[in-house]
Amino acid sequence: MELNDWVILITALGGIEGIKQLVKWVLNRKYEQRKEDASADAAENENERKQVDWLEARLAQRDVKVDTLYSEVRKLENEKLELVYKLHEKELQLKEAEMKKCEVRGCDKRQPPSDY
Repeated sequence: MELNDWVILITALGGIEGIKQLVKWVLNRKYEQRKEDASADAAENENERKQVDWLEARLAQRDVKVDTLYSEVRKLENEKLELVYKLHEKELQLKEAEMKKCEVRGCDKRQPPSDY
């Protein structure tokens, strides 16, 4: 290739500005790649932070719901226990009344004998 061919080739590629851009690209390509990688990593981290925040909020909502359900269950359990205690008390009173019941009607001699 002659000098004239080189001049035509350089002119076709953009002249001096083309050469400057080519040199800049060669010197800065690693820097630009690191910059793009850092930007992509930052975007991924931000997405993960948003997902973690969303999951934490959802977990907090579920904790509140579970606490509410547990308090309702405890309340129902307490009501049922009170009802069971009342029923046992009434059963004891019924057995006591059956024991005190007189088998013979209208007499002074109580059957079965009792201190009552």
